[in-house]
Formats: sequence, structure tokens, C-alpha cells
Amino acid sequence: MPGHATPPAHLELEGWRHVYSGKVRDLYEPATPHPRGDVVLVVASDRISAYDWVLPTEIPGKGGILTGLSLWWFDQVLDIVANHTVEAPVPAEVEGRAMVCKRLDMFPVECVARGYLTGSGLAEYRESGTVCGIPLPPGLVDGSRLPEPIFTPATKAEVGEHDENVDFDAVVALIGREDAEALRDLTLALYTRAHEIAAAKGIILADTKFEFGRDGSGAIILGDEVLTPDSSRFWPADEWEPGHAQPSYDKQFVRDWLTSPESGWDKRSDVAPPALPADVVERTRARYVEAFDRLAKH
Repeated sequence: MPGHATPPAHLELEGWRHVYSGKVRDLYEPATPHPRGDVVLVVASDRISAYDWVLPTEIPGKGGILTGLSLWWFDQVLDIVANHTVEAPVPAEVEGRAMVCKRLDMFPVECVARGYLTGSGLAEYRESGTVCGIPLPPGLVDGSRLPEPIFTPATKAEVGEHDENVDFDAVVALIGREDAEALRDLTLALYTRAHEIAAAKGIILADTKFEFGRDGSGAIILGDEVLTPDSSRFWPADEWEPGHAQPSYDKQFVRDWLTSPESGWDKRSDVAPPALPADVVERTRARYVEAFDRLAKH
């Protein structure tokens, strides 16, 4: 299955028991009762995924950048929704790229907000004039700003499978109308806030995904990572030019190389992707660093 060429390696951490590895994150639970209650340790690795594969080459420092950026964004939106982080020390081996978090009962929905047309949304629009069943005006092109941000959810897939875009009614059928409306409203409020913050720093937030869950008290809580280059499309505002794919602060160099003749890899095959060349690793790392510096340091 794509994404499972080899199981991702994980660290053995004293006081914590490894329970799960996703594409780029490792999850641990306390080996003994934790003073902060029912918590988990979320460790961001330097792994990178593309086209539903975990690649054999890591991006140095990526885990720390994603964790630092998530923690910064959590603070920027705390008045909109609480998040799953708790104040507690993490093991020294993973300091800077790990968070102790409340254990949540996660909703089985990827909560995506789009303010611009690109990616899978553009493909659907070209076919039907809609994105996740939402009608859009005619004449939009790759990179067009939408009249207003839209909620375009997806159902979560297993590692190695594609998330499936669905319409709002499908979310209602899955989790009920009240929760579906709450997740939609939170997603759009978070996107609007983040878009304003990023715009003030010369960056366009084209789209992003959030994940929510309930904590032990039943409250809806923001979880996972938030507003990172792995979960969002960030574009340099001064280079935005609708009509073609935009330069972005994400895995652009990785995707471009993997689909180039130089890589020799066919993304439609069941063969694992090859190792990344050093220049692609460095250019990708530089984009992650630049995104962090422009957003969180200014």
C-alpha cells in the first residue's frame, strides 16, 4: 500500500510508550499515570510525505519548525477556540518538536477552508463549477481569490489512501447537524483570522485544514497541527498571479522533483519514491524556515 514501504522509525522515550506513527508524527502515551491526567505526547519528526508516500529522505529541522509554528498559531486564535496543548515538560530528546496534549475524541472529518481556488478544488471546479458541492462564479482560474472563504470538508483516510472531498450534507450525515455547523463555523472563523494575520506579513493563506475533537468535558477543541506549511498553502503575496500554479511555502520542490523525468518515478505506480537529492532537501528546508521566520518572528 502506498505510504507503507517501511514502517517509520520512532524513538524510545523514557516514561512514554509509543502507540502510533502517522506520516510525519509519532504518538506516545504515558507509561505511568501522568500528573496532567489523560494526555498524549505528540512528536513531529523530520519525515516528509508526498503523493501519500512517506519519503525515505528527511528534511532536517522540519519537526521543530512545524511544532513551533503550531504553538505560535494556537496562541493567535485562543480567543476563538481552545486547543489540546497542556503545560508539561517533554523528554529532552524531542525538546522543541514535541507537545504534551489532551487526549481527544477526534471528529472523523478534515475541516478544510479555502479562500482561493487551486489543487483538488480547482479540478472539481473545472468539471462542475463547484467545490465540494458549493457553486462558484464562472471564469475563475488557478489561484483566483474566491468571493468569500468556503468550508470544503473531507473524510479522513487511512495512511496511504486519499482523503475524499465531501459536501456539507455528508458531514451532517456523519456527525449530526449541530456538530457539523459548529465545525464549519469554527473552521471559517479560524481561516479568516489567520488570513488577516498572514496578509499583514506579506503572505497569502490560500487554504488550510483543521482537526477538531472533544475533550473529557465534551468541549470542541482544536487539535493536531495548525496553519503549518504541511497543512496549509501559503503563497508569497508579492508573487501572487492567478492563472497558473503559485510559488508556495511547502513541499513544492519535492513534488516538482518527484514528478520530473530526473526522479525516474511514476506517481501512479505502487513503487516507493526514490531518495531526494541534497539540493531539493535544502531548498525545501529553506522554504519551511522562511515561512516560520516571516509568520512567527515578525
